[in-house]
Amino acid sequence: MRKPPSIGVISLGCPKATVDSEHILTRLRAEGYEITGSYDDADLVVVNTCGFIDAAVTESLDAIGEALAENGKVIVTGCLGARNELVLAAHPQVLAVTGPHAADEVMQTVHQYLPKPHDPYTDLVPPQGLRLTPRHYAYLKISEGCNHGCTFCIIPELRGPLSSRPVGEVMREAEALVDAGVKEILIVSQDTSAYGVDRGYRTGFWGGRPLKTRLFELAGALGELGVWIRMHYVYPYPSVDNLVELMADGKILPYLDVPFQHASPRILQAMKRPANTDNVLERVRRWRAICPDITIRSTFITGFPGETEEDFEQLLQFLEEARLDRVGAFAYSPVAGAAANSLDGAVPEDVREERRMRLMDFQEDISTQCLEARIGREMTVLVDEIDEEDGSALARSPGDAPEIDGLVIITQGEGLEVGNFVQVCITDCDVHDLYAELA
Repeated sequence: MRKPPSIGVISLGCPKATVDSEHILTRLRAEGYEITGSYDDADLVVVNTCGFIDAAVTESLDAIGEALAENGKVIVTGCLGARNELVLAAHPQVLAVTGPHAADEVMQTVHQYLPKPHDPYTDLVPPQGLRLTPRHYAYLKISEGCNHGCTFCIIPELRGPLSSRPVGEVMREAEALVDAGVKEILIVSQDTSAYGVDRGYRTGFWGGRPLKTRLFELAGALGELGVWIRMHYVYPYPSVDNLVELMADGKILPYLDVPFQHASPRILQAMKRPANTDNVLERVRRWRAICPDITIRSTFITGFPGETEEDFEQLLQFLEEARLDRVGAFAYSPVAGAAANSLDGAVPEDVREERRMRLMDFQEDISTQCLEARIGREMTVLVDEIDEEDGSALARSPGDAPEIDGLVIITQGEGLEVGNFVQVCITDCDVHDLYAELA
């Protein structure tokens, strides 16, 4: 039998891009193509790019250049692909350039250069598709695009307006993941809270029963699958209160990833974001009243055009009052095509970075105090990795998302298995991580 063609896939960017890469991988494998991690073994390479900030553009262009140098046959897709003139100016020899969530176009180009192999054995793939994450957790994208007009962002131009997936389709994919052994499903989209708005919250069906295309109903159904359900990119709409009630009831993880971005009303208005900080603080207090164990993480931008020292101090004051558990920060980076580029009051790059570092230093004490409050408590954690050298296990608590939050380091983890839940007692902490012993 002739060896089927081999394709390499390079995936850059956020978890939503990871899901796009997984869909491409699944379709390639379903049609009988081999997947390889070697340039030498690949008949062509697909590069899924990120184009959100300048550093990501540079990384994507470098990855395309490396793939061309090492292999010579490259298809470009993803967010940077939406700016095809930029890609073609740097690398005119690529086979094709497509935008984000463009699996159909990618497959059409693959078929053009590598005709689909006709082999019923290689047409078979597992029902959950091919994943780039470890076997025990997976990202599940519930919608594409965004209806917001944030001045620092071009996601609506790259990925289009909000387009929610049918609720039954989402639930079937979640069930396939659980059947394949996934213990944690991480819900991602550009605006998770808005799920179903574009569909008028129409009623779909799952397992023969009606189910509204709305986040609360979707989360409740996902909570019936018996695995961890973690919510990312949740905008702080009033409806999130109902979601937190599900967390308090143990249906989904008590974890919210909320993109607040800033706290100065003046800067929030310039960003075209909700600008009532008092309402946000009240909402955070309400969430904690409903679910005292909730972990709230957020990200912020420092040095946005027009940001004064007073604006930045307002942001620090917000952090002091909100007492968020996990915080990330980015120094503002101009994005080609973003409306913020035309705003007055550009902040020097060194000031943007200095404020980012000050914010993170300020938040360290708050985060450490939040972790210290967990010492002496028992909790269930999910094992991610075993350190064969010292016998410790690296795990995560309900308050820790993979790769962006902290770890629970189990000092005597011999005999534990990756992907299993275990009960531990927290014994110590540092700035980011918890230390534990088996309970």
